[in-house]
Amino acid sequence: MISEPVIVSACLAGIDCRYDGGSKIAESLLSFCHRHGIVLLPVCPEQLGGLPTPRPPACFRNGDGTSVVDGNGSLYSQDGRELSQVFLRGAGQVLKIARLAGSRHAVFQDRSPSCGVHRIYHGDELVPGRGVTTALLAMNKVAVWTSEEFCRHCRKISGKEFE
Repeated sequence: MISEPVIVSACLAGIDCRYDGGSKIAESLLSFCHRHGIVLLPVCPEQLGGLPTPRPPACFRNGDGTSVVDGNGSLYSQDGRELSQVFLRGAGQVLKIARLAGSRHAVFQDRSPSCGVHRIYHGDELVPGRGVTTALLAMNKVAVWTSEEFCRHCRKISGKEFE
């Protein structure tokens, strides 16, 4: 089983930090981690970057999180504000937290401009891609999972059935 703390999207832990002021609690993830003694460190990259809650939604105009980290993508709020640097600042703070905690795993909310694991929004269209924080962590050898993937991974490495 995983012994070091695991970074988790704060919204998945039930913290009201999403753009709309709500959360997206992942009860099955929290229950699984509690039963197996996995310590979770909740983070909200967007708040760590300096954005308020609630806030206008944001989406990529070109590229995805990897492109933003590489300096080739762009991310804007729904009201037209360029946010690439804010998202990079938040991602950098999460990477610092992961390093301080010795975390090699993160569990993030898919579809988020920060935390998207497999899918992100370009305008109203959901497309394949990574969020900014997911991209930065992956580039620094932190495995990033959705909650379902993380639970499957833990079952696989522990050899135990999911309870």
